[in-house]
Amino acid sequence: MIGKVLDNRYELVEFIGKGGMALVYRAIDKRTGHNVAVKILRPEYNQDAEFCTRFEREAVAASKMSHHNIVNLLDVGQDDNMRYLVMEYVRGRTLKEVIKQNGPLNPNVAAQVAIRILSALQHAHKNGIIHRDIKPQNILVHSDGLIKVGDFGIARVAGSNTISTDDIVMGSVHYFSPEQAKGEPVTAASDLYSVGVVLYEMLTGKPPFDGETPVAIAMQHIGGKAQPIREIDPTIPPALERVVDKAMEKRPERRYQSALEMAQDILRAIQEPDGVWMGPSSQAAPAPGEQPAGNTEWGKTGHTKSWLWARFGVIAMMAAVLAGLVLGGIQIYDQVVNVTSAPYCQDETETEALRLIARAGLLCEITRISDAKVPTGYVIMQSPEYGTAMRKNETVFLTISTGPEEQEIPSIIGYSVEEARNELERLGFTLLALPERVLSSSAWDTVMKQDPEAGEMKPDGSVVQVKLSGGSVTLPDFIGMTRQEALFLIQQLQLNILEIREIPVDDSSQYERVAAQLFTNDDGTVSYAAGDQVIQHTMVTLAVYVSNEPEAAVLTETVPDTAASEEELNQ
Repeated sequence: MIGKVLDNRYELVEFIGKGGMALVYRAIDKRTGHNVAVKILRPEYNQDAEFCTRFEREAVAASKMSHHNIVNLLDVGQDDNMRYLVMEYVRGRTLKEVIKQNGPLNPNVAAQVAIRILSALQHAHKNGIIHRDIKPQNILVHSDGLIKVGDFGIARVAGSNTISTDDIVMGSVHYFSPEQAKGEPVTAASDLYSVGVVLYEMLTGKPPFDGETPVAIAMQHIGGKAQPIREIDPTIPPALERVVDKAMEKRPERRYQSALEMAQDILRAIQEPDGVWMGPSSQAAPAPGEQPAGNTEWGKTGHTKSWLWARFGVIAMMAAVLAGLVLGGIQIYDQVVNVTSAPYCQDETETEALRLIARAGLLCEITRISDAKVPTGYVIMQSPEYGTAMRKNETVFLTISTGPEEQEIPSIIGYSVEEARNELERLGFTLLALPERVLSSSAWDTVMKQDPEAGEMKPDGSVVQVKLSGGSVTLPDFIGMTRQEALFLIQQLQLNILEIREIPVDDSSQYERVAAQLFTNDDGTVSYAAGDQVIQHTMVTLAVYVSNEPEAAVLTETVPDTAASEEELNQ
């Protein structure tokens, strides 16, 4: 599969992993150059209606959501009977891998991770989506610490009571709720139970229930009691333990009823680690008939004053609780709802980059510079980098290309090719030597012509074509020379031997003498004659007399004891 391009756009470059129904690859979006994750339905499930429906369900669920703590859907397609989803690519590890490699997390870190998971679920639940498979394997930890919830493959629309036989066992047994274990309808509270299990594992390094079989683990979810967190680690804040206990209540109505409510309690547990959160005092003012005898005007007796102070205390406590809830809401908004991440703007057009930044709730500041390699109007670089956690209304700084900067082409006529190349590269230009040589008295490889001409203004990186000197040679007449004399002269004049043909002859006085000659250019399309001015390295073909004895190598027909004509030499 590596190297395959789906729909002429997504090139699979690396196998990432596999799930229950899909194979996951890192791919390059050839249209944008970005890394993406491609989930391909396993081939054996392509004809399975249940798995196809589940795969399509993930696409529908993902399409309803766009959140910085959710792995967002980018595209859906089918190529050669392969159904696939294109998701944003998250470079990093799963939360399961983090726990396995690092052990239990610091309570503050675990709380922050849980808050971000709940932020994603708050968004999903608000859009009518129940995840049903929250587990550390489906929580991705970006290399910069950003938390992403993925894999909505078995998600359901809230309120749907349709439960297939397959759905009864859907979800990972270590993390699903008692109602999932019993095959009952799920609600948002079912996801929150799973978050409680995940938080338990982050704090202790292990899930609350384990067993030899999935059924044994499921039964513990239904009726078992997990080992108290503080028995495993007494340093864990008591308030955080109580949050986990409430999230993992067996009866859904006794759990948190919204992700926001649970997130608020987690945040408060970190701020008040030993706090016991109770509602306002239930003490009530005495009934009128229960007031002591005597003057019943307010403030006239000690009993009346006591009652008044008691009532004032109740009101003050209620106000304090309300203020705490408001403050908690502000903090949740500031630390969860108000969190976003820097979008990927690199190599995007300015218009598209501004759209992505605005969609993320961020501001933008632009610097423009010349760049020889990046086209005008495209992003050269961004700060902060893609995926960096940010707060809304913070600023992303973009550097936009104004295209190559123009400068004057220098004069390189008379330079050697190496001198010319060095001078052009110093100024940011590129030299291209054309194959055609110029007949000249100048030395071989001297620049004779250039295009563009000196003084023209051209962008950085422009190509300057040059024609080089081929030198100048007057072709001698080799006929009658000995083979050695001809070869020596050819070398001295910097001509090239193309071929030496041997012609058998009876006259021994003619042995090793040049009988005929032919001068041509490299490809043999142009012929020259003795006395012509030509460039160096012109090709020379000679015919040399050799003995007519049987052992002599005969390459052409025997000719009379006269010089061979060019026409005969070309035969």
